[in-house]
Amino acid sequence: MADDTPPIGTQVAALAAADPDAPAITCSGQTLTRRDLELSSNRLARAFAERGVGVGDYVTIVLPNSIQWAQSVLAAWKLGATPTPLSARLPDAELEALLDLRPQALIVGRADPRGETPSVPAGFTPDPALSDAELPEVVSPVWKSMASGGSTGRPKLIEAGGDSRFPPRAGYPLGAQESDVNLVSVPLSHNTGFTTFAVGLVQGHHLVLMPRFDPHEFLSLVTRHRVTFLATVPTIMQRLLPVYRANPDAYDLSSIRRFWHLAAPCPPAIKQAWIDLVGPEKVWELYGGTELQALTFISGDQWLSHPGSVGVVVAGEMKVLDDDGNECPPGVSGEIYMRPAPGSPPTYRYIGSTARSRNGWDSLGDLGYFDADGFLYLNDRRVDMFTVGGRNVYPAEIESALCEHPDVLSCLVVGIPDDDLGQVPYAIVQADGLDEAAVIAFLAERIAGYKVPRTVEFTDAPLRDDAGKARRSAVRDDVIARLSRVARPRTR
Repeated sequence: MADDTPPIGTQVAALAAADPDAPAITCSGQTLTRRDLELSSNRLARAFAERGVGVGDYVTIVLPNSIQWAQSVLAAWKLGATPTPLSARLPDAELEALLDLRPQALIVGRADPRGETPSVPAGFTPDPALSDAELPEVVSPVWKSMASGGSTGRPKLIEAGGDSRFPPRAGYPLGAQESDVNLVSVPLSHNTGFTTFAVGLVQGHHLVLMPRFDPHEFLSLVTRHRVTFLATVPTIMQRLLPVYRANPDAYDLSSIRRFWHLAAPCPPAIKQAWIDLVGPEKVWELYGGTELQALTFISGDQWLSHPGSVGVVVAGEMKVLDDDGNECPPGVSGEIYMRPAPGSPPTYRYIGSTARSRNGWDSLGDLGYFDADGFLYLNDRRVDMFTVGGRNVYPAEIESALCEHPDVLSCLVVGIPDDDLGQVPYAIVQADGLDEAAVIAFLAERIAGYKVPRTVEFTDAPLRDDAGKARRSAVRDDVIARLSRVARPRTR
């Protein structure tokens, strides 16, 4: 990042000085102007400093999406600290594991279960006697540190490669504009939400935060605030469709100029539905990791001519390798590896883990292929793939087929042990008015027989969180344990 770019705290102060009465953040019916946000975060920063927070320190923020969350992250940046946002619903054991990775100066929203790090509670109000004047300019050496890995292994932290001199035009490649009304519907503890917040903050967006996703509220907020920009995940896209279709006249989506989705593969039927609703020129997809080694983009227009693709490489470099490390030709699947452009500085650093790498190229564990035009297609994650009678099965393919059914609200497929075939697909479905026979018959018309689940379990609860993530390995372990108990003979 350019040395002449001021740090985030200074940029926010300049925006407040330029237009103090412009709305900065709205959440749960409360709106802070730019002046309100500037003064309240200055006072909060001084309260944090009284508790020992300084340049280079880490501040763990364990809060739901809220105005306090935004004030706390900004206060950390104003002190030159690094915010580490975590889910407010994180189990104590996982919180402890993350806290053990890096010394923390302060925890916001929750006490340290180990009793080691100072904390302030949710709803904390700083002493009104503390000054709300602008603080001296200071740079956070690491502008964010995100948690990851809890769903597939031991939790880790992913530190950003850059400092808090976050460029105000960072969002322009995403089509963001300074006048945008930006709806944040995903958890701010997830990289999608956090980065969308940061981009909007330095561009002076009116950030509309959802405390928790609700489809009626999402559509109402778009309508009421004339939302122009948003970044969301396929799970949310799927949950919105039945609500919108039930009463389309109640909502107005015409204000949306740029609709991004990322963080998980999007079933083609869901993507096509949103292209039909808002127009292909507005629907864009991004593929890449929190690590940010490389990115692909695809517009809705491009997707219509390359259905199922996640786009062409627009930053860094990517290639697909087979198990022996040889580059795969177009159309042949393998593991996707990526790296920043040669000569670029590192874009991330793991704490608590090491990258899966080959000769300077990193893998996020995704499988896929490039076509002859350079468009990338994803199959699934390596850890999620399983074999049925020696044939590879990708849960995402089965889930995409399930999502074509209008009554399916969410679904998850895992491979479970089978004495004959090694493993077989097992589906868990959240749906209205379907039974196992109907689901199997629906899938039998769309995918090969060996990919059709042998068992379909129904649930009333969403199978992915609001960031689109599922703890697939934990679900698989639970299914196997339950089936084992059923099969186990009774003993006296």
